[in-house]
Amino acid sequence: MTTTSTESWLKRKARIRKKVFGSPERPRLTVYKSLKHTYAQVIDDFSGETLASASDLDKSLREALKGQKFKKTEVASKVGALLAQRCLEKQIKSVVFDRNGYPYHGRVSAIADAARKAGLEF
Repeated sequence: MTTTSTESWLKRKARIRKKVFGSPERPRLTVYKSLKHTYAQVIDDFSGETLASASDLDKSLREALKGQKFKKTEVASKVGALLAQRCLEKQIKSVVFDRNGYPYHGRVSAIADAARKAGLEF
């Protein structure tokens, strides 16, 4: 019996989510990436609320990137910096990182590194 790549990703995602849990003191920063776009959000798992979010589809980020050609990892680092800025505005200083079943390289590590540089603690 063979498994598809989507099934494998969902298994990895479930295995990670068993261990990673966001609390009000340290919410969970989760990353999702499609073929074109990158999304990140900070979630309090106790209340089930999204506290902050950012993506490359945000108006402020799209205007800053308009007319320029960036690689996906460069755009992802800008998403991470924007998310960290929004978290710090809401007094969120430390988070738990959830890579959502993706390998920790490329866009996923770019978001994490940019968020750390902008002041979030992991």
